[in-house]
Amino acid sequence: MPEAPYGPHQGFTVPPMPSGPPPAPPNALRAAAVAVLNLSGLGLGYALLRRRGPLALCLAATVVLLVVALPADADGLPTGVLVGYLVVLLLAAAHGARLGLRTPLSLQAPLALLLGLVLLAVPAGGALWYDGARAEAEQRALLGRLEKADDLVAVAGQHTFAASRADYRSALAAYRDLAVDHPGSRAADRVPARMRAYYASVGAAYGRGEYCGAVEPLRFLRTVPRTMPADRLGTLTHWPDDRLATSLYECGKADLGDGGEAWTDRFRELLADFPGSPAAAKVVPAVDATVRSAQQGVGGKAPCTAVDRLHTLETRLTDLAASAGNAATDLTAAAARAGKGGDAGVYECGVDQYKDGDFAAARKSMQSYVSDTKNGGKRDRARKIAIAAEVAQTLPAAGKKLPTTASGGSISVTVKNDSPHDITVLYTGPVTGSFTLKACGGCTAYSLTETLRPGFKPCSDSGRNYPQRTIQLPTGTTYFVHQPQGTGAGAPASDTAKIRPGYVYTECAYTTRTFGSGI
Repeated sequence: MPEAPYGPHQGFTVPPMPSGPPPAPPNALRAAAVAVLNLSGLGLGYALLRRRGPLALCLAATVVLLVVALPADADGLPTGVLVGYLVVLLLAAAHGARLGLRTPLSLQAPLALLLGLVLLAVPAGGALWYDGARAEAEQRALLGRLEKADDLVAVAGQHTFAASRADYRSALAAYRDLAVDHPGSRAADRVPARMRAYYASVGAAYGRGEYCGAVEPLRFLRTVPRTMPADRLGTLTHWPDDRLATSLYECGKADLGDGGEAWTDRFRELLADFPGSPAAAKVVPAVDATVRSAQQGVGGKAPCTAVDRLHTLETRLTDLAASAGNAATDLTAAAARAGKGGDAGVYECGVDQYKDGDFAAARKSMQSYVSDTKNGGKRDRARKIAIAAEVAQTLPAAGKKLPTTASGGSISVTVKNDSPHDITVLYTGPVTGSFTLKACGGCTAYSLTETLRPGFKPCSDSGRNYPQRTIQLPTGTTYFVHQPQGTGAGAPASDTAKIRPGYVYTECAYTTRTFGSGI
């Protein structure tokens, strides 16, 4: 029987070759080395395990973090990005530890662990560097906010305070936020110097001597310490006080001299807020000087204007004195002087009005002088001028000359009343006076037809006892006005009589549809 060829015995199977090295025994040191190496963010633990895919994922996560984080800004990393990256590192460390527990490394485990610990300085150092860069970026951002506030102040300084108030408020808010919310920043350290420039800009009108324009901005500056920390202001806290006091006085004084109305409010604020200031001490002397000037104006070319000024001063000074504190007594005395001077000056005002032909105003002024000035030495003549002015309202020729206080004369003139109304008789000329005749009992008003009839002669009924009065007048032209009294008595009548020696004169008053007189 032939022998079988040489070879494997029939039915014997050759085992397959292994796909990799067999798992190594568990090694905690090796697992720790891989975990620590992966915590560096570079995936080096996966590199020693020869796992390219996870290595690439770790490197990609680190690259994404760097792209998002750089360049560093004041806001730092978004919280979501930072948390996500930490989660990736922890997962990589855990996953690498699990793989490294039974997988041999291409490097001794102790040496790998030492390398991992050294490489942990990379993320730690990067975090420290990034925190410093972020802090510097924050400082630069704060300095940028400071610069924007400075620009607002610079632009605002080119316009009036009223137009720039909003910009000044915005700049102040920025300075305050820097000082309060970021007290250790370089920007906050520069705030005190910026506030000095801020105050100088807001109060620039005072430096230019524009006192009225300086009042409002200086008031605004006095509110700044309510919100700005005192250590950031220093002496600026009281910087506006003396300047505002001076501005209130100078603005009030200018308005007082111009005859305005705002000076009382300026002085009231000054005396209330800065009662002990040098500016407040000047208020009473300024007011006294104004009153004296107005009193002198009574004897000038515009006495009525001076009188109005004095009466206005009296009213406003009385009002000011009510809230003037220690200055109240002196201001009240100044008000009294102004009132007295105004009352006395009404006489000169009436004379000026009379000369200007404004007889209605002259009469009113003289009547006011007589009633308000009980001891005035010119009251008698004022009464005469008031009578003459009233006559001149009907007979303008009567107002060509100012009446004197003369009375009496050598010529008798009898005035009778043939009217059912009381009659006030006013006369002026060489002498001036007035008197009233009672109504004539039984007398009636004449019809217009009767007054036009030839031979018409009132006051001629011998059977009547006409109310009458005889006055003595000098020679010359005398102007008469008869004023009927009572409702429906009619309008005044007038007569001009040229009084001459050797005659007997009778003036008769009667009533028609219009009122007339004859001699």
